[in-house]
Amino acid sequence: MTLLRRTLLVTLALLAPLTATTHASAASGCTSSVPYTSGEGGYATYRIPAAVITPRGTVLAFAEGRHDGAGDSGDIDVVLRRSADGGCTWGPLRVVAAGDGDTRGNPAPVVDPRTGAVVLVTSFNSGAVTEAQIMRGEATPEQSRRVFVQRGLDDGRVFSAPRDITAQVKRPDWRWYATGPGHAVALTRGPHAGRLVIPADHSTAPPAGSTDTGQEARYYGGHALYSDDGGTTWHIGFVDGAHDGRVDPNESSAAELPDGRLYFSARDQNGTSPGNRLDAYSADGGRSLERPYAVQPTLDDVPVVQGSVLQLPGAQAPLLFSGPSVPTARRAMTVWRSTDAGATFTRALTLSQRPAAYSDLVPVDRGAVGLLYETGVLGPYETIEFRRLPADGL
Repeated sequence: MTLLRRTLLVTLALLAPLTATTHASAASGCTSSVPYTSGEGGYATYRIPAAVITPRGTVLAFAEGRHDGAGDSGDIDVVLRRSADGGCTWGPLRVVAAGDGDTRGNPAPVVDPRTGAVVLVTSFNSGAVTEAQIMRGEATPEQSRRVFVQRGLDDGRVFSAPRDITAQVKRPDWRWYATGPGHAVALTRGPHAGRLVIPADHSTAPPAGSTDTGQEARYYGGHALYSDDGGTTWHIGFVDGAHDGRVDPNESSAAELPDGRLYFSARDQNGTSPGNRLDAYSADGGRSLERPYAVQPTLDDVPVVQGSVLQLPGAQAPLLFSGPSVPTARRAMTVWRSTDAGATFTRALTLSQRPAAYSDLVPVDRGAVGLLYETGVLGPYETIEFRRLPADGL
């Protein structure tokens, strides 16, 4: 039986809200765990989940540890917890990239298929400036957004220091810059097999003579960065953004389809076109798009928020998408499926009706897909929960 059919059989009891750190299940050992709880471990809030699984089967759950509160600016670290039992229990929290008063975040991890190393790309800015100030051009080059890469060895136990790759991947007229967030993609087939592709977004400066400040949502655009040598050198791939305000690509995720193409899914940051989700395809490993980002109408229930995509293995396997499912609120985390390579999506399951926001899908083992997502009882940023979605017979 396929993963999709198995997940459709998950009972309502299994999908009810869960509150304890780990919940036992006779079939899989657990169904849910909570690697991050806001207010614990020295952080006011944990946000922006990203997950990968190592060649040894260890689940790596990255997040932003925010010292000063739930806001996107200030003193923010990239943190990590590891699970050797499929997301049931977690090792100690460790800092992978310390903000030291500045902002480090937007984790976009990927496993290099050639070496098994974890390549982690993140974004940085001074803790003294906000996204709005950067978009308005009020930050100095030292304060503004920069891009860093790290390499994780020994099954994700050891990470190198962040290395600045901004000059390779950021154009001079770009102001804001955000990697992912969520897992990136390593291509497995075709002429670009082994390529690492990081979906990303940026903002541009207004044209000369404009009365705009640059903070307007229409100046957001989507792009990709890629590496063909395991993360040593990087290149800018496609760049998309008409900046006419109709669609405004923002936080994005990607998946490699069975035919070798890349599927990109992006948040529409208040574009005037109906709907909050955008998508696009690349047939050349992320260097260009087959068409510009366009509205994905079958995901109209998703609010303005980050989402994750994951292609399950197998020529006929579905493409999954995760995100909240109330158009006007970050609530009711849901997984959708597509059996036509992202042309259309239908709901597969809703985990609960609780508040929920960012998420990341990860293949755990032959029996489960994992979903690392923000959720809570009163608000969506109380915890980051890991939910195992059963896949008996996969």
